[in-house]
Amino acid sequence: MKKHALVLCTVAAVTAALAAAVPPASGVPAERGPLAWKKCATKDHPTLQCASLKVPLDRQEPHGRQITLALTRVPHTADTSQGPLLVNPGGPGGSGLSMAGFVAKSLPEKAAAQYDIVGFDPRGVGRSRPALNCRPGHFDPVRPAAVPATAALERANLRRARAFAKACGEKYGDVLPFIDSVSVAQDMDDIRAALGAERISFFGYSYGTYLGALYGRLYPHRVRRMALDSLVDPTGVWYDSNLRQDRAFDERHKAFMAWIARHDAAYGLGENPSGVEAKWYEMREALAEKPAGKKVGAAELEDTFLPGGYFNGYWPRLAKAFAAYVNDGNGKPLVAAYDTFGAVDAAGENGYSVYSAVQCRDVQWPRDWRTWREDNDRTHAQAPFTTWNNAWYNAPCAFWPTHHLSQPDVANSELPPVLLFQGTDDPATPYDGAVNLHRKLRGSRLVVEEGGGNHGVTLSGNKCLDRHLAVYLTTGKVPTGDGGVDAVCEAGPDPKPQAPTKAKPRALSHPWSTMGA
Repeated sequence: MKKHALVLCTVAAVTAALAAAVPPASGVPAERGPLAWKKCATKDHPTLQCASLKVPLDRQEPHGRQITLALTRVPHTADTSQGPLLVNPGGPGGSGLSMAGFVAKSLPEKAAAQYDIVGFDPRGVGRSRPALNCRPGHFDPVRPAAVPATAALERANLRRARAFAKACGEKYGDVLPFIDSVSVAQDMDDIRAALGAERISFFGYSYGTYLGALYGRLYPHRVRRMALDSLVDPTGVWYDSNLRQDRAFDERHKAFMAWIARHDAAYGLGENPSGVEAKWYEMREALAEKPAGKKVGAAELEDTFLPGGYFNGYWPRLAKAFAAYVNDGNGKPLVAAYDTFGAVDAAGENGYSVYSAVQCRDVQWPRDWRTWREDNDRTHAQAPFTTWNNAWYNAPCAFWPTHHLSQPDVANSELPPVLLFQGTDDPATPYDGAVNLHRKLRGSRLVVEEGGGNHGVTLSGNKCLDRHLAVYLTTGKVPTGDGGVDAVCEAGPDPKPQAPTKAKPRALSHPWSTMGA
C-alpha cells in the first residue's frame, strides 16, 4: 500500500512526526563495531544516543563497497539488562530513529528499563547513507486523476510510473540491486554483532513484522524474544497483498462514512451511510474537474483520506473538511487536511523511493500492463475508494530496472514463542494475513483486538494489549491457547465528532441520500 503503509500505522505516524526531533549524528564516525555511541538527547528523550555502522552494500563482497546505517539507542536503566530490543516502525522506507525513544517512553517503565532500545534507518532510508530520492517532485500536485476513466488519463499515469522507474535506475543503478528485505534482515544481524549481543529481541510494526519473520528465518538462534504488531501476510508479498488491501481499505472507508452518518448533527452530510459515501465520490469527481485551491484534485483527495483508514483518530478532522466542501463550497479545510495528511515532503520522497526499491526488488511483479489493468479494473469495481491510486503508487514495479529475487518462505519451528498482535478490521494488514503468519511461526501466540480497525494497535492506548506486550518483554510469558486466537482484547470506542466551523443549516426534509452540492 502507499505512503501510509511506509510509516504508516498510528505508531509510525507518531514516530515520523518525532523524527525531526532526533538531532543529526553527523559527528559520529561510522564504525563496523563496536559502536561509538554519542549523546544526541532531546527534551523528550534525555538519554538518547546516536551511532552509525558500516555494512557491505553487496553481501557477496563483504570487503567491497560499504554503506552506512544510522542508529539510535535509549540505554537500559535497570540493574539487570535483558539486552538489546531492536525496533522498526514499518515501511518499506520508514525511518526508525525516533522509534527507540517512542518505545522507551510508551512501554511501562519496568519493561522499558530492562532493555537497550535500538532504532535504525534501514539501508537507503533517512540518515543512512546513501539515502535514496529517485525523482524529487514526483508527488507534486495536481497529479492526473487515478481512476483511468479515459485512455489519456491512463497514459498520463503510465508516463509517471515509467519516469519514476527510469529515474531510479539512472540515479541509483549501482545501489538498487542491493535494496531489498533480505539485505535489511542481514543488516539487522550486523547491528546485533556490533552491539556485542549473542541474541537480540525485536519489536516491529507492519512491514517490520515481515522483517522480523525474515530475520527469524535467517537467524533463529539469534532471537531472544520477538513481538510483531499488525502482521504482513507472508504469502502475498507484494502484488497480491496490495489488491487485498484495496478491498480492505474500501470496507474501512465505508465504516468511516457510516460514522459520519451517525453524527449527522455535527456534519450535516446525511444519516444514510450510502448517501454520505455517494457524496464523497461526487466530491472526488468535482475535484477532478476543479481542484480545491488549485492543489487538491481527485488523486490528492484520495491521499488525504487514506490515513483515515489507518487511524480513526483522524476521522473528525477529515469529516470536517468533507462537510465544509460539500455543504459550504469551502475547499480551504480540504487543502489544509491535504497539507497535513497527504502532502509528500523530501522525507516522504525518500521513503517512497526505498519503498519502491524494496518491493520491486523483493519479488516478481507482472511486467505486462494488461495484467495490472485487468486486476485493478476488477478490484476497482468492488472497491473504488483507493484501488487505482494504490495501483499507480506501485506501478513503477512493472518497469523496474533490476531483476527480482525469489520470495523466501518464513515458516519457522526454531524460534522461541513469538507474540503477535492484530486488529480484526485493520485494512493495511488484513486479518487473514495474520492467521497465515501465525500458522507459519510454530509456537507463536496471537493476541487479537476485536473490532479494531486501526493499524498498529499496541502502545496506542489499549491497556489490555499493552499488558500482554509488557508481560512478554519482561518475563517471556505468552498467553496460552489452542493454536488459534490465544487472547482477545476489545477495541476502544470510535472518536467523538467535531462540528464544522461553518456548518450549513439544513431543513429536516432535505434529501441527504443524494449529493446536495
